[in-house]
Amino acid sequence: MTRAEVEAFAMGLPAVTKVIQWGESDVFKVGGKVFAISGDVSVSFKVTEIGFMALTESGIGRQAPYCAKGQWTAVDIASVPEADLTSWLATAHGLIAAKLTRKARAELGLA
Repeated sequence: MTRAEVEAFAMGLPAVTKVIQWGESDVFKVGGKVFAISGDVSVSFKVTEIGFMALTESGIGRQAPYCAKGQWTAVDIASVPEADLTSWLATAHGLIAAKLTRKARAELGLA
């Protein structure tokens, strides 16, 4: 995938907004909460504890800079299959959306 394809997929998820933050990173949010950060080479995203272990121990991913304590991983965009990356982004979106209040999810059409 390319950075533009990552953006197109992420923006197609429900209630997503994008801002440019931390230099020139594309930061994707749901309900004002970050679920993925993309640059030209890599994308970082929220994962479950098991997903974090699986991705980092296998060498597919690495601890995301500045975010690893919250189970965030980073992968090189060009080195992972598109189906895997889109699945991980959709899961990250769901993990963060699930943490929103019931009211916020309803307002965003996620409930």
